[in-house]
Amino acid sequence: MKDKGSLRTHYLRLLKEQNKEDVLRKSALIAEQFWQLPSIQAAKSILFYASMPGEVDTLLMIEKACFLGKRVALPIVEKNQRKLIPTLISSMKDVHKGTYGIHEPLLDLDKALALKDIDAVIVPGLAFDRQNHRLGRGAGYYDRFLSSLPQNVTTVGFAFDFQLTENLPYEAHDIRLSQVIAG
Repeated sequence: MKDKGSLRTHYLRLLKEQNKEDVLRKSALIAEQFWQLPSIQAAKSILFYASMPGEVDTLLMIEKACFLGKRVALPIVEKNQRKLIPTLISSMKDVHKGTYGIHEPLLDLDKALALKDIDAVIVPGLAFDRQNHRLGRGAGYYDRFLSSLPQNVTTVGFAFDFQLTENLPYEAHDIRLSQVIAG
């Protein structure tokens, strides 16, 4: 089994090598499965991540969730405190390029979404295994955030087929997801 650093390098390279048409086609298949989940259909509030180039495209899912009347949030990365602040948006027009070049809302504490009000969290990852462990980018933001959520919150990872593997190395602080949708 490889160490996390070399695995990150490997999966980042695979993500960058994809062509845009494949990303959009596979993302549409993943979105179709996502909207079929009973926990997502019932969710009133969903925390998404704003996808970066090469990742499963979440932008259309975010817009659809807004259209469906769900409360939609994106995380603001609070770099100094090494935490995520889930913040409500009404559309992707409410975002700008923030920390690490990731799209995020402007900091407005009136729009912060309380953890107890989150029904589902869509979690980014470079790779996922069959036991729903994820390999993130290494800063630990999502593991810290997920560990603070109520137990009943649905956590979903999105992966392209090449991002799925049998087993990933994990540590006690790594948080397992409820499920992973791959396409």
